[in-house]
Amino acid sequence: MTLTLKLTAQVDLEEVRKQLAARQLDAGVRDTVAAQQERLKRLEAQLEAIMQRQQGGQSSGHAPDSPPSDISAEDLQTWHTQAAKGDATAQVLLGALYHFGDGVPQDDVKARQWYEKAAAQGDARAQVNLGGLYDNGQGVPQDYAKARRWFEKAAAQGNALAQSNLGLLYDSGQGAPQDYAKARQWYEKAVAQGEMQAQVNLGLLYAEGHGVPQDYVRAYMWYSLAAAHSVGDLQKHSADKRDYVARRMTPAQIAEGQRLTQQCQSQQFKGC
Repeated sequence: MTLTLKLTAQVDLEEVRKQLAARQLDAGVRDTVAAQQERLKRLEAQLEAIMQRQQGGQSSGHAPDSPPSDISAEDLQTWHTQAAKGDATAQVLLGALYHFGDGVPQDDVKARQWYEKAAAQGDARAQVNLGGLYDNGQGVPQDYAKARRWFEKAAAQGNALAQSNLGLLYDSGQGAPQDYAKARQWYEKAVAQGEMQAQVNLGLLYAEGHGVPQDYVRAYMWYSLAAAHSVGDLQKHSADKRDYVARRMTPAQIAEGQRLTQQCQSQQFKGC
C-alpha cells in the first residue's frame, strides 16, 4: 500500500484580511482603499499559493521548490511584529513561510519554533503542521509518536488534516500499533469535511479489504471523489487508482460507483 502524508500550511485568510487591515488603520496608515485592497490581495495570493502547492499530496518528505516570492519586506516585518506580540495566526504564517521558503530562506528549525509558539496557545493549525515536521523529520529528529500526539491535539479540535494524518499513522502502524479500524474512523471524520487525501486512503482500505470487506464499488467512489476535487499529483494518483479498480469491476459495478459518487457529492461528503 502506498500512502502519502502531506503537510499543509493552514492559515485563515479571512482572519489575515481582518488583522492586517486593522493593523494598517491602527498604525495610522493613510493609503487609499484601493491600495490597501491590492496589498491584501497580493498577500492572500501568496498564502493561497503556499497551501495549493500541497493540495497534490506531496510525499517526498521535503518542502517543495518555491517560485519567486512576492511577499514584501513590509509584509514580513508586519507579521514578525505581530508574532512577537503573541499573535498565533502570525506565528503559524511565519512557520509556513519558513517551511516552504516563501519570502524567507527555507528553514524548518525556525518553522518549528514558530509553530511551537502557536501550538502552545492551542492553535490547531500549528499543531497539525508541527506534527507534520515530526512525521517527516524536518527540523527535528523523525518521531512518529510525537507526530501522533500533535495530530491528536489538532484532531480533537476538528482539524480535518490532522484527522487524515492520524488515520494514516494507524493505517501504516507508525507511532501507534497498526489498527485499520481506527484508521478508517479517522479517515471518515476527515472525509466528512472534504479532506481529499483521506478520500484516497479510505479508498485504499476498501480496495484492499483492510479493516473492511473488500469493496471495489466504494473504493471507486472514494477515488473518483478525490480525483474530481484535487489537483496535481494527488489528482493523478486518485485517477490512476480509480482506473485500476475499474478494470476489475463489471459495468454494473462501475455504474453503481458513479451513482454513489454523485450521491456523496450532493450530500457534501456526509454519510457516505
